[in-house]
Amino acid sequence: MDADQLAVAVPGLKRVARPARLAGGLAGLWRGDAVDVAGQHFEPTFFVAGGQLRRVEYAAVTTAADDHGTAAFAALLDWGRRAWGRERLVRDVGSLQASEIASWTVADDLDVYLQRAQTPREASVRLVYKLRQLKDGSEL
Repeated sequence: MDADQLAVAVPGLKRVARPARLAGGLAGLWRGDAVDVAGQHFEPTFFVAGGQLRRVEYAAVTTAADDHGTAAFAALLDWGRRAWGRERLVRDVGSLQASEIASWTVADDLDVYLQRAQTPREASVRLVYKLRQLKDGSEL
């Protein structure tokens, strides 16, 4: 899907003044109106590379929540299990940040992951849909 098709598919799409840049030439060029997923409020950002949509990231900042996003993560994890089955789950507790990541392979070319990250100052929950990018092992 290119930018013109995205604008037709997503009403209220707005260009981002300072796009986030990720590896592989991804740029978060567009933001959509907030949506609810599994009872959680998210703002979507649409990432483009090579003129094509490659990633959609739904972000909810949960700093105001007393549980630092734990309940939101649990609700979304249940939602993901109902939609795609059992997840791969990784938990990492570091000295400055703790995170949980649940991931699913949704289709041959699409991955979805859910992330909760917490620092002493803030917490966030993200739901990300991204096209799978396979790499040739000989190029690593």
